[in-house]
Amino acid sequence: MSAEHTQTAPRTALPDTPLDPTATDPFAWLEDVDGDTALSWVRERNAHSAQVLGGPAFTETERAVREVLDSDDKIPHVSKVGEHYYNFWQDAEHERGLWRRTTLDSYRTDDPEWETVLDLDALAAAEGESWVWHGASVLRPTPEQLAAGEPRRHALVDLSPGGSDSDVTREFDLVTKQFVPESDGGFVRAQAKGGLSWIDADTVYVYTDFGEGTMTPSGYPRQVKRWLRGTPLAEATVVYEGTDQDMYISASRSHTPGFERDLVHRALRFYANETYLATNAGTPEQTLTKIDVPDSANVGLHREWMMVRLRDDWTLGKVTYRAGSLLAADFDGFMAGSRDLTVLFEPTPTTSLAGITWTRNHLVLNVLDDVKNLLHVLTPPTAATPGGEWARSELPVGGELLTVGVGAVDVVDSDDVWVVTTGYLTPSTLGRTTVAGPGETAAAPEVLKSAPSYFEAAGMEVRQQFTESDDGTRVPYFVVGRADLVSGEAGPAPTLLWGYGGFEHAILPGYSGTVGRAWLERGGVYAVANIRGGGEYGPAWHQAALKENRHHAYEDFAAVARDLVARGITVPAQLGMEGRSNGGLLAGNMLTQYPELFGAIIVGVPLLDMKRYSHLLAGASWMAEYGDPDTDEWEFLQRYSPYHLFDAARDYPPVLFTTSTKDDRVHPGHARKMAALMLAAGKDVTYYENIEGGHGGAANNAQAAYMAATHWTFLWNRLTA
Repeated sequence: MSAEHTQTAPRTALPDTPLDPTATDPFAWLEDVDGDTALSWVRERNAHSAQVLGGPAFTETERAVREVLDSDDKIPHVSKVGEHYYNFWQDAEHERGLWRRTTLDSYRTDDPEWETVLDLDALAAAEGESWVWHGASVLRPTPEQLAAGEPRRHALVDLSPGGSDSDVTREFDLVTKQFVPESDGGFVRAQAKGGLSWIDADTVYVYTDFGEGTMTPSGYPRQVKRWLRGTPLAEATVVYEGTDQDMYISASRSHTPGFERDLVHRALRFYANETYLATNAGTPEQTLTKIDVPDSANVGLHREWMMVRLRDDWTLGKVTYRAGSLLAADFDGFMAGSRDLTVLFEPTPTTSLAGITWTRNHLVLNVLDDVKNLLHVLTPPTAATPGGEWARSELPVGGELLTVGVGAVDVVDSDDVWVVTTGYLTPSTLGRTTVAGPGETAAAPEVLKSAPSYFEAAGMEVRQQFTESDDGTRVPYFVVGRADLVSGEAGPAPTLLWGYGGFEHAILPGYSGTVGRAWLERGGVYAVANIRGGGEYGPAWHQAALKENRHHAYEDFAAVARDLVARGITVPAQLGMEGRSNGGLLAGNMLTQYPELFGAIIVGVPLLDMKRYSHLLAGASWMAEYGDPDTDEWEFLQRYSPYHLFDAARDYPPVLFTTSTKDDRVHPGHARKMAALMLAAGKDVTYYENIEGGHGGAANNAQAAYMAATHWTFLWNRLTA
């Protein structure tokens, strides 16, 4: 082993065989997140990565990325709250960020006048805490309050120390722009996973760590309570308590005038949940009525309507509604026993429902057809036309190989929507338009903001390609780069293949100044694989790679890697791949099962030890995705557990592991142990662990730029050597 790969970890024996779950884990000590010995190892590995990767190229990449992240020209996306439009902003001067607001007229200008509401940098300095913004929830005033001209003032602000998933909630006054002290009756929730949600100005739902036995095995709240202002949290009344096997319990209230409802949400596990209509929640007169839909379905309410999105087939009487469909029903009628359901969307072999957006009077369906967006507008029948059909029209926005996102400006009072378009080579634009009803033509979106071009895209192009997986499944992927490179005409080029393939999450085209500057401008090719396990083709695409079928995701990704080579775009020695989180598990399996396909691999915030994952942090919540290693499901889990698949006698490409000490979702022990295991066998390993950042990996732009420079420098060095 060269000096470059030396380390001070105890040189204990390696497992006897690659698949021996009974062997003593030689690196279990690295699961001690903040332990002195473990952190000493982390600091040594971080110093090693800085030494190996540091230099002019690293510094220039870090500078170029930081310039993008700190740019004053990026789009300040806003949320409408009353007459104000709120934005959270980070730049070079405001490292932790500003929560600020403006008016629509000012926002339309090139240089809006922003009023600072909360300065996180000043707060962090004053309190000696590395606060990371987790968002805010503003209470909608009652119709009577609005008629009286009362301002919106009650906000709940979530802040995370260092970027962890666990956070605190503090009440904030939008008029005085100050936190409401607990001594004055302000709502304050101590650090934990959970949250607060408004019932009214003096009452909230609280779901958090109430003490021993109140958190689920996944580390999320098991109880939700009703908490009255000015009373101790210990006196909050229980609304619902889940079992010790549930995943997450919470509650919320809809504040739409005339349709105020309270709902209790019980997540049994991923892809299985129950929703209850709560009456007189938290009082002796409380009643909970379960909304009678399949546990695997998602339920949403808007005014009188209930939307049901199906993950599995649902048979009612003689009718079977297909998985992936969207159904609508009158909510009160459904709760009274009616099962009059209208199919609003049904998938085809190439289409899936990417999302739905309600406005005051219309429903916008965002449909993917071979991973390309189409927008449809549905208008429900009114009280004047009961039993009538839902009228259908189109919202003609977007373009070829562009992603289009739609969001309501004010779902209670307006039919306006935000429209965001973006593509791999097309900087994002933010527009606004009014959704038109049947027989009307929607106006083209008014473009309010456009992001600048952060890299020179002339001569580049985007292509969508398809290949076949081992079982004949058609798998799409995108390729971006110089036209002569993506066509294969210019010969092999350094190529990064990125993927995820899990949790029904679709990967769509999007502009990245970082990818452009750090990779594409240098002559690299960027590819993205839409493998099974994701949501590109709806629930069936996801379910095809669950549990014992996980190997399909890895076979899909390997097929794309081979296709890039077959098209002449790259060769294995110049092909790198990267995955994060569930994608880190993908990367770990590419490393251990398909090492011959790649010249370098980046494994980010990963799951890797699938024997231990369900006992580490939030891991128990993912057993519906992967399986339970403490049962006979270990038989298939071990076949994609990289920590157990590693074979010291086998050759592996150079690998970079990255994680965060503050990641309280995916335990940093996964990356630490795998790196230590490979280092002990003399493999080419680079490791970097950010002390802050949570699961996102970075708590501010400086950390994000350093992390990005680490990634891109490692790839370029390894794939062009």
